[in-house]
Amino acid sequence: QVQLVESGGGLVPAGGSLRLSCTVSGGTFSSYVVGWFRQAPGNEREFVAAITRSGSITKYPDSVKGRFTISRDNAKNTVYLQMNSLKPEDTAVYYCAAQASDLYSRLPNEYNYWGQGTRVTVSS
Repeated sequence: QVQLVESGGGLVPAGGSLRLSCTVSGGTFSSYVVGWFRQAPGNEREFVAAITRSGSITKYPDSVKGRFTISRDNAKNTVYLQMNSLKPEDTAVYYCAAQASDLYSRLPNEYNYWGQGTRVTVSS
């Protein structure tokens, strides 16, 4: 059974940085595209970043491009999301998700496996 565990969330002032981690177990990590999503209260789950199996391709929405960086370490079965220049509107629960494909997607329903989420709060 594939399991994803996020960590690294917390409270940070605007302009600060956080690094989230997502560790995957129970499957072949290198066969998964991994994405990060976030969900604020009252909002739909929003695409934040994705990385292909080899790590050669990354994708971001305009809202985080240039501030967030996704990376992966296949030897550690872990994907990271480095978040810089954080804004109050980045406040949300952040989820990582995996799909057994090499075609990344921005759509949550394309992902097969999900973590439990880690909360990020950015104070103004």
